[in-house]
Amino acid sequence: PVQILSYLDGVAKVEETDLKPRLGFLYPIITHNISVFINATREQDSGQYMCTVNVVDDTIRWNKNIGIINLTVLVPPAAPTCQLHGSAVVGANVTLSCSSKKGKPSPMYQWQREPPTLQVFFPPAQDRARGTLKLTNLSLEMSGVYVCRAENQAGSKNCSIVLEV
Repeated sequence: PVQILSYLDGVAKVEETDLKPRLGFLYPIITHNISVFINATREQDSGQYMCTVNVVDDTIRWNKNIGIINLTVLVPPAAPTCQLHGSAVVGANVTLSCSSKKGKPSPMYQWQREPPTLQVFFPPAQDRARGTLKLTNLSLEMSGVYVCRAENQAGSKNCSIVLEV
């Protein structure tokens, strides 16, 4: 564990970490509320935070004066990349793929074909975790714009690809 913030003898001290300019007590200590804030959170701020309270001349009871919280900083998906794998000729099979380089938790992917022929896809043709869409036995009517949406609890981003059979 690394100490990041302390209050001792009436003085609050923020230790020299990358959190220093972004961390502090939320309320004056005299309120007896020692909640803290972290501004401009980053993915690397994720982790386990522990609060210990020691009162002068008080009996220290192990595990009775410690609070622990796990912080997970969510990261929206980065703009995904859409790709076509295979030859888009009548009767052939192709796979559309979609992947995002960032996102916490890992994004789920949803493919759809844009209007005028709106179409939403489901397993087994679509793999939401891998971001793939398998199109089999291509026909001219399957030509169109296909959009992939990468999404997690923190946000979503799209990419698209034009399929010309």
